[in-house]
Amino acid sequence: MKGKVIQFRRGRHTVHEKHFLIEMEGVSKRTDAEKLVGKNVEWKSPAGKIINGKISGAHGGKGLVRAIFERGLPGQAITTGVEIK
Repeated sequence: MKGKVIQFRRGRHTVHEKHFLIEMEGVSKRTDAEKLVGKNVEWKSPAGKIINGKISGAHGGKGLVRAIFERGLPGQAITTGVEIK
């Protein structure tokens, strides 16, 4: 399953460097997003380096999910693709 990195998980004064919001293809409801919790996520850099993460929960009512990565992704990862395993 494919997805797209939307943004860091952030508040007004804080940014969580390892937490990202991901939009999944074909998921448009919160109930569908909750079914993906616990699945593994892979982001592949242009250089071929792979950073793994895990979906931790749904975010909002439109099907976005929160993913926590083992290392923070670089800022250039925003709007790039991820793969759900």
